[in-house]
Amino acid sequence: MEEGNYSVGLDIGTTKIVAIIGKENEYGKIEVLGIGRSKSLGVHRGVVNNITQTIKSIQQSVEQAEANSGLKISSVVVGIAGQHIRSLQHSDYITRPKSEDVINEHDVDKLCNQVYKLVMLPGEEIIHVLPQEFKVDGQAEIKQPMGMYGGRLEANFHVVVGQVSSIRNVGRCIKSAGLNLANITLEPLASANAVLSQEEKEAGVALIDIGGGTTDLAIFKDGIIRHTAVIPFGGNVITEDIKEGCSIIEKQAELLKIKFGSAWPGENKDNEIVSIPGLRGREPKEITLKNLSKIIHARVVEIVEQAYVEIKNYGHEEQKKKLIGGIVLTGGGSQLKHLKQLVEYITGMDTRIGYPNEHLAGDSDAEIASPLYATAVGLLMNSVKNKPKVLEEIEVVNKEVDNKSTEVKEEEAEIKEKPIVKKERSTIFDKWFERFKDFLDNAE
Repeated sequence: MEEGNYSVGLDIGTTKIVAIIGKENEYGKIEVLGIGRSKSLGVHRGVVNNITQTIKSIQQSVEQAEANSGLKISSVVVGIAGQHIRSLQHSDYITRPKSEDVINEHDVDKLCNQVYKLVMLPGEEIIHVLPQEFKVDGQAEIKQPMGMYGGRLEANFHVVVGQVSSIRNVGRCIKSAGLNLANITLEPLASANAVLSQEEKEAGVALIDIGGGTTDLAIFKDGIIRHTAVIPFGGNVITEDIKEGCSIIEKQAELLKIKFGSAWPGENKDNEIVSIPGLRGREPKEITLKNLSKIIHARVVEIVEQAYVEIKNYGHEEQKKKLIGGIVLTGGGSQLKHLKQLVEYITGMDTRIGYPNEHLAGDSDAEIASPLYATAVGLLMNSVKNKPKVLEEIEVVNKEVDNKSTEVKEEEAEIKEKPIVKKERSTIFDKWFERFKDFLDNAE
């Protein structure tokens, strides 16, 4: 298969690194061609803390995906997450010199670019500027202002901010692993694309992605991203609690959590006991499942309550902001038994587990449809939707140009190709991404 006919998403998590190769089939579904997974050794709570180990883990997952698919990976779409990510709300406006002219893309870009001039804390950089509602000459609740007349253009923005060093470390790992960075996506947004329906985003929904090192939250209402947050706890903290509470090694604690763990302590009886082999000939340890679920319950309640505080801060209690779609749980941590019931009990909101199978082709491996791979599938979707379209349109233009006479070929190719590439690269996030790529190239 030629380069460009397939795309790659790379999820650099705290517990695992997943590389997933796929393409869009004729029905608009994602056909997975290969997947590679390796243990993440150099990432802590979503942030790279060991460059060498992270590069090795990336290379392992990429090589495995290449072996499974028989394809060569050269560029990837990567997710950004971690406890360094924070978000804020901001309002801004521009005054247009000619109100008799209609508002165009340039005006919206100018307003968004203005937000990038906000002064951040030292070492922080704006990653994402997401317009919400616009106002034109005081007329509110406008979703798409282009084509309207007006002199004053205002907007409310959701601004995502991250540590410069953390973002650049991810870029450096990708480059050192011999890969090109095709794009960067905020991980909660990637997970949301994979598991949420458009109806849920319109009705209002909170996505809680429980990963190994962090728990990501994304709130949507009226089809627009309203709030994002990163809670610095995840599945690894639960494993750590089991390890300390039961005096066993980490590997055994993780196995206990996966096989026998429950978020609801009332489910287990006192006489349900699991035996853990002792180290180097020592006596085996006997652990009651009731005690195990009490340890898990305490930490899960803390994670869910913190997520619920963020949801309430958004204003879920107000009728205007009520999230009719409730909560969608995804990520590896969402597979914990009875978690759905516990979340419903704490929040009083309808809850479901989010699976990324809606966007996958029917013959996809059942393993990939697990909440564990929600972020990786979302990143692949981002890669598939953006990359081939540009290539396909340029190829069509080139065919048209080839039919013309040789005297005008170069001139017409320039006229026809430029707007297409510009159109795909015109978003504010892409402009930031171009600057980020320039930094990586100059850092050689």
